Parts: sequence; structure tokens; C-alpha cells
Amino acid sequence: MLVIRATSPEGRRYHLAAAFPSACGKTNLAMLRPALPGWTVETIGDDIAWLRTGPDGRLRAINPEAGFFGVAPGTGPDTNPAAVETIARDTIFTNVALTDDGDVWWEGLTPEPPAHLVDWTGRDWTPADGAAGRPAAHPNSRFTVAAAQCPTIADSWDDPDGVPIDAIVFGGRRASNVPLVAQAYGWEHGVFLGATISSERTAAAEGTVGELRRDPFAMLPFCGYTMADHWAHWLRVGASMDPDLRPKIFQVNWFRKDADGRFLWPGFGENARVLAWIAAQVDRAHGVRTDCGAVTSPVGLLPAPGALDVEGLDLPDGALDALFEISPTSWLAETELTAEFFDTFGDRVPDALRDQLARLRERLEA
Repeated sequence: MLVIRATSPEGRRYHLAAAFPSACGKTNLAMLRPALPGWTVETIGDDIAWLRTGPDGRLRAINPEAGFFGVAPGTGPDTNPAAVETIARDTIFTNVALTDDGDVWWEGLTPEPPAHLVDWTGRDWTPADGAAGRPAAHPNSRFTVAAAQCPTIADSWDDPDGVPIDAIVFGGRRASNVPLVAQAYGWEHGVFLGATISSERTAAAEGTVGELRRDPFAMLPFCGYTMADHWAHWLRVGASMDPDLRPKIFQVNWFRKDADGRFLWPGFGENARVLAWIAAQVDRAHGVRTDCGAVTSPVGLLPAPGALDVEGLDLPDGALDALFEISPTSWLAETELTAEFFDTFGDRVPDALRDQLARLRERLEA
């Protein structure tokens, strides 16, 4: 999980932890430079969070890492300017390309590639090779760098007491079905959302690119025990907390596409608009404000009409509706896949999650 601090124009602070599978924008969100006026985002961690209940009864998170270990391709001044500034010096790179003057390069670092490179395998490379499908940098090439070099690093990023988490966010790379943002109906529903994260495979994950990959809590590469036991642990943690102090849980999907395969949401800095709605929902739950509406849907609470700030955002006609479209037929088919996935863990799946699956089906059928 990444951990960030988002600060509103009014100066209210919100701490969010977010779990995304690899290559789904976790580092970009961790170093977000909001396009929404008045908002700021500070980085606490970009990849791992250790969470425990603090003496105040709230869930707190620390970043146990001293630095960042990120995917290089796709990282550039337009996608993640803070990361580019972070890795400008004192950085270790693996499997990237080298320029003729000894610098590093990868796809996405500049709008146009250099005329000549030495690729990640040590061979000469030109743009013609790229056009032929041979990338200069390995698609999973990496950088590693000290966190203190990040220009958006928060002053409390290494505080051993951690930060109190207001919201937990789960996300994956989905071209259809999953809406831009949805809030869980409660803790058990939120654990269900985390347990059923799925993402289209990328070069940073083993398997066929584009295939749907289940990655519960974005922990699949790291769990050395039965995943269903991990879900049961999350349920126990929630049950041990005062319901009023639990973080609110959300699901996001920056990657939904239209029928022509074009992304419906601009992403990157504009994702601050989604963070602003999440923050408003946290405030609404605590009675701080009432002007941030949500509407029910089979998959969770969605922004009410006008609740998501899209002012100045040049979305194509119909894009906003498409970002939140819920197809009962497609979702019912997905529940069948979820049931099959749960069955692979046998009777270790917590009854609460099977109950959440049944409730989802009931809402879809209604």
C-alpha cells in the first residue's frame, strides 16, 4: 500500500492508504501533483504500509521502507514529474537503455526517443527497432532511490508512530465493469472489495498481458500463507475497532475504456478529483459536512450527480455516465468468476465474504 496525505483548500488533512497491483499507478498516486486547485498531496510511502491500531483506537500506518523501487517505463515529466525529479541523481537503474552520452532512457521518459541507444540487452538500438516492437528498456525495468530525495515527501514520512488512516483505497486496471470510484457499504463489504481485486496483466506481472489476474489486496506476490486467512485477519481487525473509528473503504479504477478502446478518464493529476470526493465522504461520515452526496448502486456508493468536481475537465460526451455505468449482466457473470475463485480456497473463505457475494448478486438481480 502507498500512504499519502491529501490536504484540502480549507487546510483539512486526510491520510489515505491505497493498494494497487503492480503497474496500476500506485507510484503515480503516491507522488500526485493535483490538477485540482487548492489541493496538495504529500508522499509518505509508495509501496508498502504496516498498519496497526494505535492507542487512540484508530488504524495507523507507517512506511517501513527507506526508498522507492519503481517501474521505469511510462515514468516521465507528464505522468509523474515528482518521480522524475526524485531519480535525477543518486539512483540505481536496472535493465534500462543507455544514451550515447552515458545517461539512462526508457520508453515514456521523453516524447521522442534518441536517435541511438544501447538497449537493456547491450545491443545497438534505433527508433526503427522500437517501431518493430523491440523496446529499448525492458518493460519491467526499474529504479531504486532514497525516499528523502522525493520533492513531495511529507515531514512525517518516517515517524515511528505513523499516521492515522482516514480511508483505504483498492484499485486495479480494468477496461470495463468497475466504476471510476465506489465506496464500500461497510467494513465487511470493503474487505470483499479488497479480496476481489482483479487487474489486467501487464509486463510487471507474470502471465499473458491483458489477461485478468486476481490479486487480493495487491498482496498476491507477497503472501506465503493461505490468502483466505489474510481476509479473515482483516475482518478480525475491523471487528476489534470502534465502527466510528474505522477507515472508510473505497475502490477506484482509472483505466476504464470506451468501445473504441480509449481511456474515459484522464488520470494522473486529475485523480485528485476522486481523492476530493473520497475526502468529502470521510467528512460526511463524521458529520463534518452534508453537501457531498452519494447514491446507491449494486457495487457500492457512487458520487451523486454533481458531487464529483469535473469543472474545467474536457470529458467527451457521455464519458462521465460511462465511467459509472453498472451492467447487471456483466457483473452477474463476474460474480460467477468470483465464486469460482473463492472455491479455490475451500472452507477457509470467511462466511462474511461469501455473504457479501450473495448480497452483491441480490442487488444486481434487483
